[in-house]
Amino acid sequence: MSQESAGASTRAEILSLIVTDGPITAGDLADRLGLAAAGVRRHLSCLQADQLIEDHAPPLADRSRGRPARHFVATAQAHAALGSEGDALAVQLLDYLGEIGGASALAGFAAKQAAGFEQRYADAVRSVEGGITARAAALVSALSRDGYAASLRPGPGSVQLCQGHCPVHAVAKAFPQLCDEETAAISRILGVHVQRLATLASGEHVCTTAVPLPPRPTGSPTPRSKETA
Repeated sequence: MSQESAGASTRAEILSLIVTDGPITAGDLADRLGLAAAGVRRHLSCLQADQLIEDHAPPLADRSRGRPARHFVATAQAHAALGSEGDALAVQLLDYLGEIGGASALAGFAAKQAAGFEQRYADAVRSVEGGITARAAALVSALSRDGYAASLRPGPGSVQLCQGHCPVHAVAKAFPQLCDEETAAISRILGVHVQRLATLASGEHVCTTAVPLPPRPTGSPTPRSKETA
């Protein structure tokens, strides 16, 4: 294998890991592949130049003091490039389903897919003790184990459940009903009404779902700053 071919093969491996396990750092990639970190960073630079990956800010809870390590996620362009013939076939099948069964048939298919999603992840959340943040964190862990590259971030009056990878990205892009039904399934799993803010299918780099936090109890004391203490 030529040096150029070997480099392309290594970049493909790195991109595959970023798609399935991102956000991920250069150091983590080097450990997973048994490569020198400097070499991995050169490949990352090439992938960024090709607009296949981009920087991802880690959740605040994951940031340590000092300069945080750079985390990388795949871009929408990368997800499109990694699409398979199976994706194209799935889109064609759903097109055909819509032609012979209409919108109700597509809605029924999307609801069935969401029911499977709900069944797969409800148990991971049902046994968790604690509030909505604990339940959302348990769902994030379960999603991450299945390659969704999930994380939890703080939001205004909410926590944001983020999915950096979508296993059905190409299909969801053509049939957003899948995203709508998945959002409804997340609501049922967590037991609160959630709101989908962004999706990979619509061109964003991550699917983001806002999970509302309960309001502060009336009359609870407001923390005082040092200046007023």
